[in-house]
Amino acid sequence: MDLFSDIEQQEKEELLQLRAELTQANHLYYVENAPTMSDRDFDFKMHRLQDLEKMYPEMADASSPTQHVGSDLGSNKFVSIKHRYPMLSLGNTYSKEEIEDWVRKLPTNVEIVCELKYDGLSISLWYEKGQLTHALTRGDGIRGDDVLRNILTIPSIPTTLRPPLANLPYVELRGEVLLPWENFERLNRERESNEDPLFANPRNAASGTLKLLDPDEVRRRGLIAYLYYLLGDQLPGQTHSERLEMARQGGFPVSDAIRVCHSVDEVMEFIAYWDTERKNLPVATDGIVLKVNNLQQQQTLGYTAKTPRWAIAYKFPAEKQLTTLEKITYQVGRTGVVTPVANLTPIQLSGTIVQRATLHNEDFIRQLNIQEGDRVWVEKGGEIIPKITGKDDTNHNNATAPYQFIQTCPECGTPLVRIDGEAAWRCPNETSCPPQLKGKLEHFVSRKAMDIDGLGQETIDLLFEQGLVRNIADIYDLRKDDIAKQEGFGDKSAEKILTGIETSKQVPWSRVLFALGIRMIGETTAKKIARRFTSIDTLQWATIEELTSIEDVGEQIAHNIIAYFQDETNLSILVRLRQAGVQLVSEQPTQTNTATQSLAGKTIVISGTFSFHSREEYKDMIEQHGGKNAGSVSGKTSFILAGENMGPEKRHKAESLGIPLVSEEDFLQML
Repeated sequence: MDLFSDIEQQEKEELLQLRAELTQANHLYYVENAPTMSDRDFDFKMHRLQDLEKMYPEMADASSPTQHVGSDLGSNKFVSIKHRYPMLSLGNTYSKEEIEDWVRKLPTNVEIVCELKYDGLSISLWYEKGQLTHALTRGDGIRGDDVLRNILTIPSIPTTLRPPLANLPYVELRGEVLLPWENFERLNRERESNEDPLFANPRNAASGTLKLLDPDEVRRRGLIAYLYYLLGDQLPGQTHSERLEMARQGGFPVSDAIRVCHSVDEVMEFIAYWDTERKNLPVATDGIVLKVNNLQQQQTLGYTAKTPRWAIAYKFPAEKQLTTLEKITYQVGRTGVVTPVANLTPIQLSGTIVQRATLHNEDFIRQLNIQEGDRVWVEKGGEIIPKITGKDDTNHNNATAPYQFIQTCPECGTPLVRIDGEAAWRCPNETSCPPQLKGKLEHFVSRKAMDIDGLGQETIDLLFEQGLVRNIADIYDLRKDDIAKQEGFGDKSAEKILTGIETSKQVPWSRVLFALGIRMIGETTAKKIARRFTSIDTLQWATIEELTSIEDVGEQIAHNIIAYFQDETNLSILVRLRQAGVQLVSEQPTQTNTATQSLAGKTIVISGTFSFHSREEYKDMIEQHGGKNAGSVSGKTSFILAGENMGPEKRHKAESLGIPLVSEEDFLQML
């Protein structure tokens, strides 16, 4: 009896642990776009949790991850709206045998529509009286974020319905927003050059892009969409395939990779074909979706708490292979971070030759217990970034010495340092380590920084090797003859670069601060610092306490800023930038100006959508005029800046607390 009690207690503890682990994994996947668990591991643990909950029904909990879909609701950046029809996830399996069982349990002579399972972000498009009015993410399946402004950047999505759908009162189309492989690779190259964290896969990149507040940046990244489901009132058609064809005729992007199957054999043929052919597609796929074609049969089969019974997804197994880790080399980034790289015996994965994979840092290598000469597993799956997932246990590598991370910089020979609390080793020689110098130059001229036209990575490399630029101030000393005489250049290209350099002198102070490349200061943090310290001179003498009083500036960033101004090389560069005419002072009025204090002492919540300015612009205005932004309504809230489609929960709470609502027009008049 005691033995059974012990087992029961262990299983109940496992149940609670799985709930917590999967809830956190859902948050990281849907909200942070930073997954830490593979799809296969997540699905395995979810199935185990479902089994345990069946064994112990007294442990039922409505908040369990088995009872609802993962949620991408995580901030007040967008208006949250209730779905007209719940947006459920699909049950899935990695087993072809389970797919066969699912098909055989369906009614006799049933038609099954097989479609590719695109690995993107689910979207629901609402058309009312023929016009696109809302574009909701899946959210938690009940409510979703309205990202209409960003959806409008996708050229293939119509804003107006055309026949045969044009005259219907309400039409809803669901599909997947995707970032093609080509655009994904370009985006990650940009992030790598800026030493920003890379997106693990196109799905996370698409999700992060769709939640941006800048539609111009969304447009630049190049999202596309495939739509796969049509809902609405008074829709014609008796089958799912008929409605898909109707959507295609209506001008919507519907995939051609769809087949109506009539038997298990036809389903398996479709799966087998696309398991290989999908590797040639321009977008990421991770499986096949099977749906009962007849709409009446769909209604009869119904739903579970979180999935439809009339549909299921087959997930392709992650593709992985064994190869030899021939050598570990090291790369030095813009901020001095030294990243180990695995150089592999070439293998083919997902249609590409893989020869290199990141090893992240020393801790990662030690955790996997790998070293040169080991046979290692390399996986790609739905991700384009190859990763080493483990080593072959049957490996007979004779190496006995434990792995040792290098102690000196591979580029300049400077002893490396490792800061407490950080996983990375770093070269501290910021002023003369070649990769760091070139990285700072490339960052300085990049689009979000000084945006100097004509000075790309290759040109920077060339000018650096010729000794014409060694630091960012040298850019403003370039002469036409210096550039024109370089191979591949002439008078015209030299003039273009010089024009770009001259134009950069008008770049505002906040972007200049970002361009300086002070460690851990990104674009958004630079704006917040520049609002508080309106010139390089006031920032230079800022204290730790003053800096950490700024939102998003912690002690480490504050110390990095102070260290930057304690370096004589940096100070001399700043003198030269000032002499060149670079904007080191904000054109905005300072906070001591009485005109900017009209909101002093007020705490303001923003809710809804606006006509004249974006939410971020209104947040800037509030801070510039002495006010404080808040994300939630409380007794301390002074008023709510209320746009259209204001969140109902915020409205209800404001009414219960007697907090006034201020319209966009009245707010602007107030300023």
